[in-house]
Amino acid sequence: QVQLVESGGGLVQAGGSLRLSCAASGRSFSSYAMGWFRRAPGKEREFVAAISWNGGSTKLADSVKGRFTISRDNAKNTMYLQMNSLKPEDTAVYYCAADSATLVHTTARTYDYWGQGTQVTVSS
Repeated sequence: QVQLVESGGGLVQAGGSLRLSCAASGRSFSSYAMGWFRRAPGKEREFVAAISWNGGSTKLADSVKGRFTISRDNAKNTMYLQMNSLKPEDTAVYYCAADSATLVHTTARTYDYWGQGTQVTVSS
């Protein structure tokens, strides 16, 4: 069992930055690939970014490439999402998730554990 808690969301103006954190507890954090997903009002949940267990492999959605960076610190049991040049369309609830598979996945159904989410609102 892995418990995940997101933090770092908030209200920011377009062009600004936020860093989301996902703190994990429970079973060994370093054995899981991790991902970020988001759900905007009235839309389906979508993939944002994912990182392998050791940080050696990452994937980013096309919509955030060049603006967002995913990273992790296994010594701190924490994953991060650095979000720069934020746009109003980035407004959503952001969720972190843990995947016991060894590969980095972009599909939500492959993830085993989910956090409660943190709200990110980008004003124009």
